[in-house]
Amino acid sequence: MDASIAALMTSRLVLRPLDLADSDAIQAVFPRWEIVRFMAAHIPWPYPEDGALTYLRDVALPAMQRGVEWHWSIRPRAEARRLIGVISLMDQAGDNRGFWLAPEWQGRGLASEASAAVTDYWFDTLGRSVLRASKAAANTPSRRISERTGMRLVWRGERDYVSGRLPAELWEITADEWRAMRGT
Repeated sequence: MDASIAALMTSRLVLRPLDLADSDAIQAVFPRWEIVRFMAAHIPWPYPEDGALTYLRDVALPAMQRGVEWHWSIRPRAEARRLIGVISLMDQAGDNRGFWLAPEWQGRGLASEASAAVTDYWFDTLGRSVLRASKAAANTPSRRISERTGMRLVWRGERDYVSGRLPAELWEITADEWRAMRGT
């Protein structure tokens, strides 16, 4: 699979493939409880001073090169140098999309906009047939994005998160359902 990843544009956002140069911006924005509490338990907390650099160098960028993960920084079009979050696609059973957005940028529909762009990429560019997104049941904003984008709840159980063992959900949508919902 081609390891090159295109930048994606939406009406309000620029999604740029992650690069090692993003480590300082991620390190400045990411390590906040409001962001990490519903993330998978393997995320170190408290977040180490070199956490973003280590993640990019040892995890994200090698996975992008192998063509098994696709990671973008989320940036407002009006301030394209400003990293406000990250969104990812993973070729991993039961968990294909994840994202985080700085709390001060939440509640504006930006995560929905970024999610739609990468979901299009998942189905149209990567040619996948189903997208699954796992989340903590208590992560209401993420749940609302799944609901608004036509995903359906297919599993409930428990998973380990940074904040502990919590009720979890798995949401999914097929390529045909996505295209019908988008009118494409």
